[in-house]
Amino acid sequence: MSAAVVMYTTAVCPYCQRAEQLLRARGVEHIEKVRIDLEPSRRDEMMQRTGRRTVPQIYIGDHHVGGFDDLAALDRAGGLTPMLTSV
Repeated sequence: MSAAVVMYTTAVCPYCQRAEQLLRARGVEHIEKVRIDLEPSRRDEMMQRTGRRTVPQIYIGDHHVGGFDDLAALDRAGGLTPMLTSV
């Protein structure tokens, strides 16, 4: 079982697509996508939760990972897989 993954995203975001590809490569089967382009009120929620305006913004469990660059750095450092497998 893996930790819940939530990603704030838009339809045309190449970094969102890369983040999803990386997560799937690490065994994540379900990503809850919050489409801030379809639900503008969720953008405000994202900005309040993260302090950031850009997508993607990724949460693994209750931990805010950040955007794609942060996710990729976490993976390179060997921290992504353990975070995904902790429940």
